[in-house]
Amino acid sequence: MSGRQRNWEALSFQIVMTAIAVLALILIVSPSLVVVIVSFTSGFSLKFPPQGYSTRWYVELWNAWQLQFAARNSVVVAMSSTALSIVLGVAAALAISRSKALTAKLLDSLFMSPLVLPALAFGLAALMFFSLIGLPISLLTLVIGHTIVCVPYVVRNTVAALAQLEPTLLESSAILGASRLYTFRRIVLPLIRPGIISGAFIAFMSSFDNVPVSLFLADARTEVLPIKLWAILEGSLDVRVAAVSGVIVVLTLIGLVCAETLGGLSRSFGKSSS
Repeated sequence: MSGRQRNWEALSFQIVMTAIAVLALILIVSPSLVVVIVSFTSGFSLKFPPQGYSTRWYVELWNAWQLQFAARNSVVVAMSSTALSIVLGVAAALAISRSKALTAKLLDSLFMSPLVLPALAFGLAALMFFSLIGLPISLLTLVIGHTIVCVPYVVRNTVAALAQLEPTLLESSAILGASRLYTFRRIVLPLIRPGIISGAFIAFMSSFDNVPVSLFLADARTEVLPIKLWAILEGSLDVRVAAVSGVIVVLTLIGLVCAETLGGLSRSFGKSSS
């Protein structure tokens, strides 16, 4: 095979992969972009393209107390679930990351099981379990349900970060007389921080945007934002739904930038993939 033919094949491969990547990017970004554009409509219904543009529906959000109440519940549940997921996920990752015992593999499978089970089936099972033990539906049950679903993200990202940790650093720390707690606080934790931050960010977004579990574990007093938006869309094409979605898109982008700044997520994922 001549060098010119090899170069042509490499160039063709790059062109094809670039085209696929651009197409995938368009398919991912287009729905969010359409929602953001529609949120600036001056009309009274969801229609694309808008006949006119206005920020009136964003102003309307200041007086939408029901949406604000649901958003507050979503933030409280997401923050609580993320905090618990960090504590449980990091502890689990430390226990199973370097162990080759059968129990560690079983625990790893157990922590990953919420990602395998159908979300609706888990939500129904959680509702039946809480009813069986006499625990009423509340923000507490929502936090528990969301935590179970979110822990796997923290575990998996933290395990990936721990896999990059040099064992010699821990051995040197132990030889110098440092305790396990001191070693974790001064050596392990700073090095695995990007993995923890990435897992926490994914866990927060997964909890905030969760529908199946919230559908079974929320009531009128604990209604969360995704369920509220769903209920609004079932009854009418309220443009405020698009405005809320636009706010969520912007806040998510800000969160991504902050997570990248604090944890260097792209560098962390690049190391783990290599």
